[in-house]
Amino acid sequence: MDAATIIKQVEAKYLKPNVPQIYVGDTVKVGVKIIEGGKERVQPYEGVVIAKRHSGVNATITVRKVFQGIGVERVFLLHSPKVAYINVLKRGKVRRAKLFYLRKRVGKATRIKQRFDRPIESSGKVTKQ
Repeated sequence: MDAATIIKQVEAKYLKPNVPQIYVGDTVKVGVKIIEGGKERVQPYEGVVIAKRHSGVNATITVRKVFQGIGVERVFLLHSPKVAYINVLKRGKVRRAKLFYLRKRVGKATRIKQRFDRPIESSGKVTKQ
């Protein structure tokens, strides 16, 4: 066996089976597990996927939202135990692999057209929208 197949076998144990198909431009809601004191809760983080990186157990998405007039970006490791669920709310129609140009735009200029030809899926817990 070569090193690549051994690495894939080790990583296979840590892959989540129910991660939905996510595309750049999608509006997603990510449930993040947060530990405060001795209690654990799930906090939703909703925004637009502006970038996807890597594959397998290292796959990440960058989600951007505007909170109180300030753009906030967060990178999520898709197969992390800290990510409770990922729900795709809307599919976006974009022509680029990375949407970093949204950082310079404000207000209605940041809108992305909706795409209807791809099905919407979710992972884990289904939340109210």
